Amino acid sequence: MTGLLGALLPAVPLAAGLLGLLLQPAPRRDGATGRDRARTAAVTLGVLGAAGALALAVALLLTVDRPTETSATWVDFGGLAVTLGVRLDGAAALVAVAVTAVALAVQVYSIGYLRRGPHDDVEVDHRYPPYAAQISLFTGAMLLVVVAGDLIMLLVGWEVMGLCSYLLIAHDRRLAGAPAAAMKAFLVTRVGDVGFLLGIALLGVSTGSFRIADVLAHDHSGATLTAAGLLLLAGVAGKSAQFPLHTWLPDAMAGPTPISALIHAATMVAAGVYAVARLYPLFTAAPVTLTVLGVLGAITLLLGALAATAQDDIKRVLAWSTVSQLGYMTGALAVGSPSAALFHLLTHAAFKALLFLAAGAVIHAVGTTLMSEMGGLRRSMPVTFWCTVVGLGALAGVPPLAGFWSKDGVLTVAESAALEGTGPAPSWVGWIVWVAGLVGVAVTAWYAGRLLLRAFFGAPRLPLVRPHDPPAVLRWPVLLLAVPAALLGLAGFLGAFADRLRFPTVPVAGSEDGLVHLAPGVLLPLAFLLFGAALVTLGWRRDRAADPAAALGPLRPVFASAFRLDDVQHAVVVRPVRALARAARTTDEVVVDGAVEGSGRAASGLGAGLAALHRAALPRAAAGVLAGALLIGLAAALIGVVQ
Repeated sequence: MTGLLGALLPAVPLAAGLLGLLLQPAPRRDGATGRDRARTAAVTLGVLGAAGALALAVALLLTVDRPTETSATWVDFGGLAVTLGVRLDGAAALVAVAVTAVALAVQVYSIGYLRRGPHDDVEVDHRYPPYAAQISLFTGAMLLVVVAGDLIMLLVGWEVMGLCSYLLIAHDRRLAGAPAAAMKAFLVTRVGDVGFLLGIALLGVSTGSFRIADVLAHDHSGATLTAAGLLLLAGVAGKSAQFPLHTWLPDAMAGPTPISALIHAATMVAAGVYAVARLYPLFTAAPVTLTVLGVLGAITLLLGALAATAQDDIKRVLAWSTVSQLGYMTGALAVGSPSAALFHLLTHAAFKALLFLAAGAVIHAVGTTLMSEMGGLRRSMPVTFWCTVVGLGALAGVPPLAGFWSKDGVLTVAESAALEGTGPAPSWVGWIVWVAGLVGVAVTAWYAGRLLLRAFFGAPRLPLVRPHDPPAVLRWPVLLLAVPAALLGLAGFLGAFADRLRFPTVPVAGSEDGLVHLAPGVLLPLAFLLFGAALVTLGWRRDRAADPAAALGPLRPVFASAFRLDDVQHAVVVRPVRALARAARTTDEVVVDGAVEGSGRAASGLGAGLAALHRAALPRAAAGVLAGALLIGLAAALIGVVQ
């Protein structure tokens, strides 16, 4: 029964997505009726698919009491087997619940957010069926990654997510930045996926099988583990937006806000963290991979936090905060605690989905994403305001909200790795993760406070706009997500919950004692939290009309451009590749096509000349024959004399 539930978990949303792709709206001459029928069918399929997957995930959570695996050989390539099957445990069930809950909230929220109205033309509504179907496919692909018992199956879900992200980000093609952002997300993640594919191939060839259980049990050489681990980390850096492959994630904000919530909260960016946790014994056996992961995680954590301080677009603030929070997760993995990483993944899924959907309600009400054009929304949108307070408090780590407990768990294991050397990587990795995490607490409190003050306090900056809380179909998903954003962290006190986030195959001593740590060490991150919150509050009180980011001075444009890493990538990668493409095109057109077309033109010209001679008039032809005969006779005479 457990194996059946695991197999049905990704199958249900995938089936709903495939059926949704078959929906065709009525021709335009039939008016809105045909399109409304198609939209209703798409809504039904999308919501039922997500709700069915959530029910299966909850049933799986209640039934899985120990690791379970089922598999059947799918194809055998000369002794290298690829299997179809699932690998289930408590962690997989919890992540599946988070994925399906967010997916259901997004499907319901999208009904109202993309409804045809005065600001939406017929074209957007006309394309709702493929939009809902692609969300279902996206959800099913992530669930396939969660339950896959074979690396090839995991790779299939991994790649389908990349394709769906491209389609969903570019859903509204009227927006100038959407197609470019979708292409950037697709290409940047593909760069990492090349390494991910090679890493899987290396492990499969070394093991003789792609089953995850076989790969983990096999005695690989140190060189194989190091090479495969680094290759896998390339894919993780792409999907989970780690430095230097993080640049696609903020640009993905060009997509619809519900899609931003889906990508940032529980699907694509979580896949890399989950994949490392699933294959964690391979990384502990090659500590250099965790060292690299720790350095990249610390850089990503600080880079995302500092970039968030100078953004004016409310969605880009949240996007850069996602980059930063992913740095906490990979940092926890680097210092030896996959359970702390997954705990923060779960709480982050709750409060980040809440924040994006609340931001969508604000954007829907005021018609802009810029915080400089908001203000004073606290009174006109009280429900959205309090939900945003909960989400931002959890993001910053305000006790007793969910983010406080999970972030403190990451900082505690990093401190232990730094001071006691308990992690699998060198102790200096623990130091950089710990210090970066503490600094990140202060910076996160600062930009979270700035977002709250700029959007909801002060005087309204668009006096002609009359904002109000969203309708029920938008409001209820936000309200329901506020519950886990506030309370999920308390589940860390439950032994059964903590046990489900532990992997029995991960032999890490000292860092897996518990998810929640109540010790004097908790005062240090709280001090950093209060410091960041006090800084932004003092700046606001000094001048409520000014942006607190003005205090950054000359650093503001540097932070706003995220240290110009996009420009560096453009100069180092994009421009040389485009120049190479232009050179290849020119070579193909001038040399290759020139030779072919030139020989054709020469043959045509010669034929045309001979044809002209054949069409000559009789006197000219007779003269030509006589001249030819004379020349032949002269040549014969000369040859005879010579002989």
